[in-house]
Amino acid sequence: MSDATMRAIVAPAPGGGPEALTLITRPRPKPGAGEILIRVEAAGVNRPDILQRMGQYAPPPGATDILGLEVAGEVVARGEDAELHPLGAHVVALVAGGGYAEYCLAHETNALPIPAGLSIEQAAAIPETYFTVWTNVFERGGLKAAETFLVHGGTSGIGVTALLLAKAFGAKVLVTVGSDDKAKACLDLGADVAINYRTQDFVAATKAATDGRGVDLILDMVGGDYTPRNYAAAAVDGRIVQIAFLHGPKVEMDLRPLMMKRLTHTGSTLRPRSVAEKAVIARALQNKVWPLLAAGLCKPLIDSVFPLADVGKAHERMESSQHVGKIVLKI
Repeated sequence: MSDATMRAIVAPAPGGGPEALTLITRPRPKPGAGEILIRVEAAGVNRPDILQRMGQYAPPPGATDILGLEVAGEVVARGEDAELHPLGAHVVALVAGGGYAEYCLAHETNALPIPAGLSIEQAAAIPETYFTVWTNVFERGGLKAAETFLVHGGTSGIGVTALLLAKAFGAKVLVTVGSDDKAKACLDLGADVAINYRTQDFVAATKAATDGRGVDLILDMVGGDYTPRNYAAAAVDGRIVQIAFLHGPKVEMDLRPLMMKRLTHTGSTLRPRSVAEKAVIARALQNKVWPLLAAGLCKPLIDSVFPLADVGKAHERMESSQHVGKIVLKI
């Protein structure tokens, strides 16, 4: 392979299974104004990657068709006016695509220095989940110390990050999971209450854990039939933040609890946001969360690591829902 090319992963026929992922050779990208070129050492695997492969989550306009939303590696080239990260610096970066490759472009403002004490795999597990959790749980959701917080999918990458950050900021954390083993894993990570949704009604369990009051904030990636149940599990003046719809975006329900409890139901997506909006989140993370990472108070939990050529196995692992924490590709 020449110095002008790189290996990368695409899904040339969206709609297929993990076997549809294809290792190809592409020209190595060149950074434009404000951009850096990262020699990727590790890349995170996320649920949106699965949806993109299935043809259910198209890249935003102008983004590459190479999969991957987060990387960690070395800055090897800089575009015009890119001055935040020197050549040779090791950074993590949130990208709109291109992470499953040996080289990846990122806007310099959407990249941050790797926090002290983290492995390259842990570093690659940061951007997508930490950007998502920070903006949805702490900014949109307004979680405060001593409040009660319910996160669905407690052992997912988002779930583990939300759990660790909420505990670090002094909240009481409840999680829902799909097995007793996963419940134990969350309790070991510091969750106050772990609810096995296969054997327990999470609404009843949440009420029991809060003396009937309900929780102040819910982070939901399920949607569908969970929506009215979230309203039932929320406290008066509670907030629900929606970040995905694993059970579908459509639901027929009684909205009176929204009014009777004075609930706030909001949501957001991360990938389509502008570079400038993501830069604001990056600065907040560097100021508020990077010191916690450096102190070891909320280190990313790695479930498994796969080489780039075994990306199909990484997707199979995620789709099995057996993972606890983040799945990472080692480049």
